[in-house]
Amino acid sequence: MVFMFLNGDGMRGGRAHYTIEGVPLLGERRTAPLYRFFSVRDEFPALYPVAEGGQPVLGELYDVPMGPLSALLATEPPELELSIIELEDGELSFAMVLRQAEHVLGIHKDITSYGGWHAYRAAAVSEGPDKRRTRL
Repeated sequence: MVFMFLNGDGMRGGRAHYTIEGVPLLGERRTAPLYRFFSVRDEFPALYPVAEGGQPVLGELYDVPMGPLSALLATEPPELELSIIELEDGELSFAMVLRQAEHVLGIHKDITSYGGWHAYRAAAVSEGPDKRRTRL
């Protein structure tokens, strides 16, 4: 089993959560302040490691057996890749991060200020698309 930090559709209530349904949830966690957080096509989030200007991002930490991990990874979009991240308490975990080739395109919205995917999605509903576009 491996620790897997999820911050998008793999979390409880997300479209990909079915792949890890029933695996041990260790609880909500935040990343160390070493990442920026992006929305890719407003379809899914992406962590990206940075040397400076990072902030903690909220997600869920799971202890995932290899079978469910493989199923979960099969649902991940091509813009992301498996990596190791640092959590707020210094613990390391697997997570999906934005590929560098995607990041250099400069086309993904920086949503770091929201602190997490659920907060960003909630703001999208309450603010509407026009206000959200100007805030970012």
